[in-house]
Amino acid sequence: MERVYNFSAGPSMLPLQVLNKAAAELVNYGDAGMSVMEMSHRSPVYEAIIAKVEADFRKVMNIPDNYKVLFLQGGASTQFAAVPLNLMKTGKADYILSGQFSTKAYKEAQKYGDAKAVASSKDDNFSFVPETTRESFRPDADYVHICFNNTIYGTKFPYIPDTGDIPLVADMSSCIMSEPVDVTKFGVIYAGAQKNMAPAGLTVVIVREDLLGNARPETPSMLDWKLMADNDSMYNTPPCYSIYMAGLVYEWILEIGGLEKMKEMNAKKAALLYDYLDSQDYYVAPVKKESRSMMNVTFVTGVEELDKKFPKEAEKAGLMNLKGHRSVGGMRASIYNAMPYEGVEKLVEFMKKFAAENPKG
Repeated sequence: MERVYNFSAGPSMLPLQVLNKAAAELVNYGDAGMSVMEMSHRSPVYEAIIAKVEADFRKVMNIPDNYKVLFLQGGASTQFAAVPLNLMKTGKADYILSGQFSTKAYKEAQKYGDAKAVASSKDDNFSFVPETTRESFRPDADYVHICFNNTIYGTKFPYIPDTGDIPLVADMSSCIMSEPVDVTKFGVIYAGAQKNMAPAGLTVVIVREDLLGNARPETPSMLDWKLMADNDSMYNTPPCYSIYMAGLVYEWILEIGGLEKMKEMNAKKAALLYDYLDSQDYYVAPVKKESRSMMNVTFVTGVEELDKKFPKEAEKAGLMNLKGHRSVGGMRASIYNAMPYEGVEKLVEFMKKFAAENPKG
């Protein structure tokens, strides 16, 4: 069977070049005589693998030396608790609510202190990213939390909030490595890997060193960033194979020209789809233009029966996982780094064909 175009929001497609290299090394990595899935994380071979993975990730993201990189487990959702447990010193934190995951993070933080929603677009079904200024935040807040790209609603922060001296924490699960980002603007960046960098099972945390060492006494060892940093992400057995796969993705990005080239490719894909959506009136893109995501594109026909029919017909054409999230409805095309331009071309062709064959009214 031919490979399909997988528009899943996550786990998502991986670059074919990466999959082919992983397949070639699956049974025997180098001259180890075993798969990466089989080797001890304490072995010299694996220690060399994880060291190179971190070095390449630092190169891809241009991560300064005063930031630690942690390769963890538990998904980004576990970090919803780890963030307040590691950063809440005065017991106050401010949250910008721009979608489901920022809301979940906010509710988790409320268990540990005074978490305040300082801005929200919930009343408009999260169809835009709310604007903030430095005055939006409490001066004694320990940190400000955002979800930089909203997978479900198809929005992305068009700006980096000005938080002054308050550390900015960003969940970048669905947009990490899609374009260059100034890491120094953030105190913490965290991301589940299954959307843009690796199979499910790995979570990456980038944390500024001066923010380590403040974990609350009740913080579980597995959620203590300093403990993980002091042990080079090896406090326990890490998600070895997902880390190895992430390394192959980092190599791929470096080979194609880094994040500047990746942004160029992603912008071209997104423009193709959004330009078509803006050129007709059969489909409606509910997100306000200034908040549109390059990674997750949502659209609806406005007719429930057609919205249900579209993903089913798309599957027959080899375009998979286009059904929108239940809280939004309609369709969602996740066009992460690994989605080739040809995949978006095929999608637009299908959208035109579907509209012609399924008139409204």
